[in-house]
Amino acid sequence: MTSRREFLATVGAAALAGCAPAGKIPLPPGELLGMNVALGHRLRDGRLPPHDLTRRTGVLIVGAGISGLSAAWWLARHGHHDFTVLDMESEPGGNSRGGQSPTVAYPWGAHYLPLPGPEAVHVRELLAELGILQGDPGTRRPTYDERYLCGTPQERVYRHGLWEEGLLPHRGLDAAERDEQKRFHDQMEALKRATGRDGRRLFAIPMALSSRDAEWRALDKMNFRQWLLDNGYTAPTVHWLANYACRDDYGTDYAQTSAWAGLHYFACRNGEAANASDDTVLTAPEGNAWLVRGLAAVAGERVQTGALVARVEEGKSGVTVDALIGEHVVRYAARQLIWAAPVFVLPRVWAAMPAELKAAALAGDYAPWLTANLHLSAMPEERHGAAPAWDNVFYDSPGLGYVTATHQLIRRQPGGAVFTYYRALHDVTPAEGRRLLLDTPRTAWAEGILAELERVHPDIRQLAMRLDVFRNGHAMRRPVVGALFDGRRESLANFQHPRIAVAHADLSGFSLFEEAQYRGILAARQVLSTKRPGF
Repeated sequence: MTSRREFLATVGAAALAGCAPAGKIPLPPGELLGMNVALGHRLRDGRLPPHDLTRRTGVLIVGAGISGLSAAWWLARHGHHDFTVLDMESEPGGNSRGGQSPTVAYPWGAHYLPLPGPEAVHVRELLAELGILQGDPGTRRPTYDERYLCGTPQERVYRHGLWEEGLLPHRGLDAAERDEQKRFHDQMEALKRATGRDGRRLFAIPMALSSRDAEWRALDKMNFRQWLLDNGYTAPTVHWLANYACRDDYGTDYAQTSAWAGLHYFACRNGEAANASDDTVLTAPEGNAWLVRGLAAVAGERVQTGALVARVEEGKSGVTVDALIGEHVVRYAARQLIWAAPVFVLPRVWAAMPAELKAAALAGDYAPWLTANLHLSAMPEERHGAAPAWDNVFYDSPGLGYVTATHQLIRRQPGGAVFTYYRALHDVTPAEGRRLLLDTPRTAWAEGILAELERVHPDIRQLAMRLDVFRNGHAMRRPVVGALFDGRRESLANFQHPRIAVAHADLSGFSLFEEAQYRGILAARQVLSTKRPGF
């Protein structure tokens, strides 16, 4: 692991010392944003006063991320509208929220959805309902609204002073490394089609539909780097790609990541389209916030934001939940509860939580994450090589690169641009990463990000009008070695209770839209299957 001093050196040590580097243009204005740390710490540090208001609802959903909104969507689709959704943040969406500038919308987190394969039935149903998937959602190769198909070129990587098209570098490589790249690609394509002894695909999405073949599940006991070495992969570019994938989707180094999870990243996607190549993704300037809007529209005014849930108690005829909303503690009396917030919070508020479930909920750790939106007066100067793309990746960099919000505005050229920069704090322990997110000022993050970007875009400081930084200390559950199939995650996923259902991507072990939606729908189904008279 990187030391604290080494890490701080990559985020602008001069700014931490209180002075801008000599000769540098002053930093642009901006804000230091993030999840509601103050409310979260209030739950951690003390009890709330007694409730002074009471409200009743059929189903109470705690968490308005993709899981909670998907549960609400499913209930409404099946004729049940007596529900309330609570969320601690100021707006719904969780990791899929977005923002809006005078120029363009932009993401604060998740920014694309791969073409859903035939197993992702409910993703296809949602896209059809939103008018993005056109025609029969059950067809093998649906047609999609072209406005949401990522514009070309889709991605490029910056290496050795040049941009290269695609995500896997290819310039200046010898024949042996190119052959190894091809072998890795061919093996991943074969794994997409491969099935276990139970007839299921080895790596499906949602992951619960994957093969239960013990031989393949045993890959969870080794790390992804070791799997590559054991299978004869030594090429630096192949190892870089594997590590980048784990950092990007899981917030972990590939030497920490379960080999099963690493292979799942490359082998689970099998979606096709009639009007796009298989590797095309669905996106919009605001990232996945358009999906949030579509789901949230179904819940409407039943979503209550700014609500800190502090107590869950099971009764004879339902569940009572106390939530701090503003200066009032509101007691919700519900027939049933869907917990769609991160699972590590549940043991803090449900005193009677079964011991085995509590241990499972607390067993996982979460990746700290940083996102920044850089507002530019114009597109910056380009280095040589491939043309500007939607996803712009740096080969040798602490960050993951950036996506360009304006790339999707094919028919309209705005006066400026917004770059959304991503960085997983994988190179320190999660606890240290969270401390750094709390303690490091915006000026330090901004200085580090600009220093990183200006290696590629020399004039980016001159064009920067604003730079906002968003911190997420518990961005996603980390699929480290042994975390998926040691029984603890599965005990969470299989938990059955007559009045309480658990729904979150945590139950899958990693955070993807498809996983979050699937878990939310399963919880809604559980609620509907156990409904009582008058429900």
